[in-house]
Amino acid sequence: MVTVNTTVERGGDVDLLILGSGSTAFAAATRARDLGKTAIMVEARTLGGTCVNRGCLPSKTLIEAARLVHDAAHPRYPGLTPARMAVDFPALVAQKEALIRAYRDQHYASIFDDSRGAQPIQLAYGRASFVDTHSAEVIAPDGTMRRLTGDHILIATGSAPVIPEIPGLAETPYLTSDLLTSDESAELTKLPPSLSILGGGYIALELGQLFARLGTEVTILERSGRILKDHEPEIGTALTGILRDEGISLFTRAEVRRAEGTPGDVRIIAMVRDQPREFRAARLLVAAGRRPNTAGLGLERTGVRLDERGAVVVDDELRTSVPHIWAAGDVIGHKTASQMATPVGAHDGGIAASNALAGTHRQVDHTVVPRAIFTDPQVGVVGLTDREANARGFVCQCNTIPLSVVPRAGAIHDTRGVIKMVLERESRRVLGVSIVGTGAAEVIQVAAMALRFNATADDLIDQLFVYPTMAEALKLAAISFTKDVNRLSCCAT
Repeated sequence: MVTVNTTVERGGDVDLLILGSGSTAFAAATRARDLGKTAIMVEARTLGGTCVNRGCLPSKTLIEAARLVHDAAHPRYPGLTPARMAVDFPALVAQKEALIRAYRDQHYASIFDDSRGAQPIQLAYGRASFVDTHSAEVIAPDGTMRRLTGDHILIATGSAPVIPEIPGLAETPYLTSDLLTSDESAELTKLPPSLSILGGGYIALELGQLFARLGTEVTILERSGRILKDHEPEIGTALTGILRDEGISLFTRAEVRRAEGTPGDVRIIAMVRDQPREFRAARLLVAAGRRPNTAGLGLERTGVRLDERGAVVVDDELRTSVPHIWAAGDVIGHKTASQMATPVGAHDGGIAASNALAGTHRQVDHTVVPRAIFTDPQVGVVGLTDREANARGFVCQCNTIPLSVVPRAGAIHDTRGVIKMVLERESRRVLGVSIVGTGAAEVIQVAAMALRFNATADDLIDQLFVYPTMAEALKLAAISFTKDVNRLSCCAT
């Protein structure tokens, strides 16, 4: 276990005061150190922020464990006998805890001891609230109070779960995505026999499939007409069928009217496609999205402007309405076309620090941000959807092909899913790609490089792909605009 130095030197006066200690904050702090500047991070919860403690890392390790259970019971190959694996949920949680602690020590806490001859990064635990435009008051867990000041300040407080205004919800026991958190009371350590989930976004779908595969009876209630409403409709349709085939009860156009119940027995009253329905489960998970974490920061004392959703408004250099206060990561929401994603925050944190401390005036570019959803099969998306491309004035053409035409998918007996490609009609430049299928999170990286370098469908067709791989789906999607991909020989163009 690495010991973190929480003493603040120079009376708390630093070049960069950072609110938060997640990926955005660490990227900024290490950039400040590399520039020979002083930085201090203020953390209200656990070192490392959401991703390592209660988001990306814990969810992905449990999702993979659940996949092993599911695949053993459904081996796909004729000649393989299904096997029922016993699930020890507390043991799975324990390995998750060990993994998170080791990762947090190696990739976060150890950085405090890695000064490399530069100014050491400092850390203060507590809840921060602005006093003025250069200072924040920090109340430590033991109740002590201190004031920290910085020549520049970076707001990197991330995001928090959205809690919708539903009658009775405040009085009803419910879970949020914090159920995966490490070393906190919100953590779920007992596998529920049944679970109702409010929401149809990536958190609802990842966790819903995870718990269903471990043996929980899962019901998903989505208010809009389809899951993944911001994605291509073909992606949501394909994934809906896959989840239902696994036994998940998934309802769209489900408007929740009331929640009530006690621990172990929660009741949801909803209108589903204009018909009243009642859903009962042992536990309730609210997965209605995430919001920028700006409440309680005292931003009203600084003049930092927020939008109607509480996101910090920034320019393309990540500067707020106050010249020496900056913001990056989830806390800026979708400003500068950003995405709420760990790699985006880590990328932008370094840019914010460089602009603040070295005057580099570097602008962020969120044109190409690959994203993934770790359901099984996975979802991978990058660039514009059909609808977004048309809204921006592109004259485009789109095509969708099933993964059954991809040789690799047939070879591994997993042809679930589709790939959709959006092209600018005249130039045939690739504007967007969406995939649901095995390995989509890896394949979408190839598509991201294609978008970054303005590749055309012809570039993908001419590119040599390893055979057989799932990445070949990109080549086949490109070919499908001019040929019937159901009538091609292997590796043919």
